[in-house]
Amino acid sequence: MQERDEDRVVKAPSSLGPRLKALGTRGPIAIGAGLLALVLTRWPVMAVAVGLLAFFAPLLFGGLRAERRAIARLEGLAGWTESLRDTIAGAVGLEQAIPATAYAAAPSIAPQLRTLSDRLRVRTPLPVALQEFADDLDDPSADIIVAALMLNSRLRGPGLREVLTSLAASAREELEMRRRITSGRASTRRSVQIVVGVSVAFVLGLAVFNRTYVEPYSSPIGQMVLAVVVGLFAIGFAWMRRLSDFQLPDRFLLGKAGAGR
Repeated sequence: MQERDEDRVVKAPSSLGPRLKALGTRGPIAIGAGLLALVLTRWPVMAVAVGLLAFFAPLLFGGLRAERRAIARLEGLAGWTESLRDTIAGAVGLEQAIPATAYAAAPSIAPQLRTLSDRLRVRTPLPVALQEFADDLDDPSADIIVAALMLNSRLRGPGLREVLTSLAASAREELEMRRRITSGRASTRRSVQIVVGVSVAFVLGLAVFNRTYVEPYSSPIGQMVLAVVVGLFAIGFAWMRRLSDFQLPDRFLLGKAGAGR
């Protein structure tokens, strides 16, 4: 019975549902945008390109939301580390301190901490529960904190408070750095959006209001040339989008679930 309870707690929710929901939302929008482009330009290549652009727009223009989530998670980790340090100061062990701090943690890491507390409640060994907690967070900054907790849980040595103090200070410094980088990348992200919007509007404007100028693209050879041009634009857009990404270092504390990905 204990093993069944643990399996029930550890099992992670499937991500298939949100993906299907996003596909069902973006699919009709992409088809509608492609059909509108086909009606306006009568170019099949342009219709396909506009449809793909509408479908992958969240990937092309997104990124800021993911960065904000990462920053919120790091801020939550720093606050939780400080709270854990203060709780341990009362001569409380990790097994008791973690559940005591879980339900007052920041919303960005509260679900993972509650799952960690549930694992400890069903007698999961602390090092195993901490490893699964790191996999749930899936953040290299969290790996450093969790690794220190795992070492202490195995060795039971002194100095955990000092280590947590240093880790919290390091997390605060990284948090400030990420915020500065995110602010600096905002201009690059806006440039990507402006270039994409102006390029698409310019091509559609010529096709609608100056048809004679772009008439050669209506032939089969013209459509092939247009496909090459659209492909070059797509490569440029993807490259500019990559410039606005925040590259995190690889995780080093990988369990069985993380190593299999």
